[in-house]
Amino acid sequence: MLPKAVEEGLNKQVAMEAFASQNYLAMACWCDNNALEGCAAFLYHHAEEERMHMMKLVRYINESGGFAIIPAIAQPNLTYENVQQLFESAYQHELKVSKSIDELVDLSDLEKDRQTSTFLQWYVDEQHEEEALYRTLLDKVKLIGIEGRGLYFIDKEVQVLLDIVEAKEAAEG
Repeated sequence: MLPKAVEEGLNKQVAMEAFASQNYLAMACWCDNNALEGCAAFLYHHAEEERMHMMKLVRYINESGGFAIIPAIAQPNLTYENVQQLFESAYQHELKVSKSIDELVDLSDLEKDRQTSTFLQWYVDEQHEEEALYRTLLDKVKLIGIEGRGLYFIDKEVQVLLDIVEAKEAAEG
């Protein structure tokens, strides 16, 4: 049985993952409307990935004797000045998610809930990968620049990163 405080924390994480999914979906739409097909494909993929993260939490809560709460989602941002601002926003959100996961691990340890602590280790590892990925994206955007043909090259680089992510996921099964 989940300790009540852990259940509440996990439900807050459900809301965070649900927002992340909608946020990346909104970002993908912005990219589609700005002729950034590679960036849009990358963000559509990440919207689905975040939804999967949410669903994994929902199932865990329910299987552990808790009650998963499906939240209302705040409207994500719909406009960005440029692709650099968009990816900076995504990176900052990933940092926020990482902090939240770390706090959940601390809470589950405090509550002596080893099962949840073990379950959350997957999220800790996933967030490490997400932070590194978005930091790499930002580095590439800054290196290439967003002026003139830079957007074209950024879009192609992001598509390459998506291809790498998808190949890795396929290899992992």
